[in-house]
Amino acid sequence: MLSQSKILSMSKLRWIVFALCGVICLFVLPQVLSEFQLNLLGRFFTYAIIALGLDLIWGYTGMLSLGQGLYFGLGAYCFAMYLKLEQSRGAMPDFMQLYGVLELPGLWKPFQSPVFAIAAAIGVPMLIAGVLGYMVFRSRIQGVYFSLITQALTAIVSLLLIGQQQLINGTNGLTDLSTIFGFRLKDGSTKLALYIATVIALGAIFILCRWIVNSRFGRLLMAVRDDENRVRFAGYNPAKIKAIVFALSAGIAGLAGILFVPQVGIISPAALGIAPSIEIVIWVAVGGRASLVGAIIGALIVNIGKSTISTAYPDIWQLIMGALFVGVVLLFPSGILGTINSSIATLMRRRKAGSNETALPAEREGTTDMVAYAAEQKPI
Repeated sequence: MLSQSKILSMSKLRWIVFALCGVICLFVLPQVLSEFQLNLLGRFFTYAIIALGLDLIWGYTGMLSLGQGLYFGLGAYCFAMYLKLEQSRGAMPDFMQLYGVLELPGLWKPFQSPVFAIAAAIGVPMLIAGVLGYMVFRSRIQGVYFSLITQALTAIVSLLLIGQQQLINGTNGLTDLSTIFGFRLKDGSTKLALYIATVIALGAIFILCRWIVNSRFGRLLMAVRDDENRVRFAGYNPAKIKAIVFALSAGIAGLAGILFVPQVGIISPAALGIAPSIEIVIWVAVGGRASLVGAIIGALIVNIGKSTISTAYPDIWQLIMGALFVGVVLLFPSGILGTINSSIATLMRRRKAGSNETALPAEREGTTDMVAYAAEQKPI
């Protein structure tokens, strides 16, 4: 086992690396990347935020959700409604006039306030996930059945949004978003501000998730993942625990949607579909489950690779990405970071075993009992 001093030094090293990454992202990358590349990286960072939320419920709690795209899309839609109203200066959005709508629908009126829009973008996904989660977990539904329920809900909501042409422009979604808080989205300074806000939000969510997994509640999450029945027999209610963390992950996805939509300028029901939700699972699987850093790395690697390969090979990029995903799953079943950590742990164990074999008896594990040492070496 590692000594307390070594654990503290490793913890300090992690925070130093975290601070260094923050400095690079905030001060170095804006100087070396083009405006387009910086905007693209900002979008990838929003994906990393979603991956952190999924890793919290899948990697640490053992619940595979195939519907995180739903909460991401709902958050994006809520904030896009405010952006659309700001663009039209409180009047009806342009698409409603095309459908013959004569008055701004009541659902839209509260979204004239940016505070309400931000609160709704985070609160609505949390409310839906919390209610759904408690109903499902109270019935002790878990495993693949829980995954199918989340996937079915995503498909249902996506189809419902497609059918709402007059309310939210149906399949086309909310498009041509041009301003945020009075600033033009096309301006370089606005894009830089959105990028910086995304980096800060990613860092804050990472700190929050790390605090959760290292807290008593985090230990409960891992206990639920490993043996839910023992947690129940110990006097805890696993349904409440899982519903709370499920709602929290949905709120994190909604926050990512808030940051995503102004950087892209569009949100449509396709973002709430089944395919985007499965992609989020792939990000976490590639990076490594039960590793917050792995979730971020997986989201960045997959999306940077997707962007690079689709640009270089526009005709066959999907085949290449599919082959890479299969290869990663086969070669690194515990994810990239999980495989690296396992390799380092194996190497350390081998070195420790080798040092124990060559160490003097008095040095071995701090004992001076030669008889005990000899007894340990005697075969049974």
